[in-house]
This record gives sequence, C-alpha cells and structure tokens, in this order.
Amino acid sequence: MGGSCVGKTTVSRRLAAALGVPHIELDALHHDPGWQEASAEVFQARVRAALDGAPDGWVADGNYRSKLGSLVLERAEAAVILEPPFAVTFWRSLRRTIGRTITREELWNGNREQIRHLFTGNWIPWWVLRTHRHYAREVPSRVTDHPHLDVVHLRSTTEIERFLQSIQATESMSGSSKGSDRQKTPPLAEA
Repeated sequence: MGGSCVGKTTVSRRLAAALGVPHIELDALHHDPGWQEASAEVFQARVRAALDGAPDGWVADGNYRSKLGSLVLERAEAAVILEPPFAVTFWRSLRRTIGRTITREELWNGNREQIRHLFTGNWIPWWVLRTHRHYAREVPSRVTDHPHLDVVHLRSTTEIERFLQSIQATESMSGSSKGSDRQKTPPLAEA
C-alpha cells in the first residue's frame, strides 16, 4: 500500500514470487480499455474473484478505498506500507511516465501513457504532487482499523531490500494468506 510511484507493484511482484503465491494488481482489475474505470460493483466482483481464485494465498497491490472499502484488508494477514521520500517518488513518477510515453508500453487492457495526459490533472507526476502527503497520512490510519494485520512500514530502498531478502517460504508453506507457516519476519518499522 502507498501512494503512486512508491514501488507497490514492483515490491508486490517480488514478494509474491518469494512466497510462491499469485500477484494481484488492483490497477489491472480497475482500468478497462480506453482508461475507463470499472464501477465499484464490477471492481469489487473482480477483486473477490481474484482473491477467491488464489485460495493458497496472494499478494495484492493498490489502494482504491473509495471503491473497495476494506475488502482486501479484511482478507489479508499483513499490510506492507511503502513510503519512500517525496523526492524519490516524484523522480520515479517522471522517469516512469515519460519512459512509458516514449516506449508506448501497454499498462493494462490496451491502455498506454499518452502525451496528451501531460495537460490533465491525472498525469501521474501531477497526481504524485497532489496526493503524496495524503497517502502518507491516510494509508497508516486505514490499517489501524484492522488489528489482525501484521504491519510493516518501509521508508527507504534499503529497508525494502532488507525486507524482501528476509522473506522466505518455509517447506510447510502452502502459500496461504491465512495463518500459513510463512517465516515470521519482524517488521523493520511498525506503523
């Protein structure tokens, strides 16, 4: 969890691979072709299907509180909050967005970054400028509503790397996100 361009998808893919469970990217379930957003009902159904389709565990990345409420958090056993410094996040947003615009990389369902997005409030670097502080406050407060969650709060690339390297599936691990025998790694920093 965290704001735009903090590394949610990259970290969650690596974490899912380390745990041997599916990665569920909420952005891919939310954005239909032509950048059309799924309605809350459709999005919730897609997320439920994805979570139910991974009974042995999963790693999901994204936020979408306004459309999902606590759907994902209620089913999770841990929340990893990413909050690198603003300068790192903003630079990452510029590099990533400009690079994707030039390469025409497909994101989800045929959607690509476009130069015309530069002139809208939804261009990712503008979005990061507007929302970085909001997510830094909002995400940690959301997880406190779920005392069953193990919470890990990572604020630097070094902390993220240490955390990812500390995660290992045990031989008895089925991959379950509910009470598995995964290695219980102490959080580097708790929220």
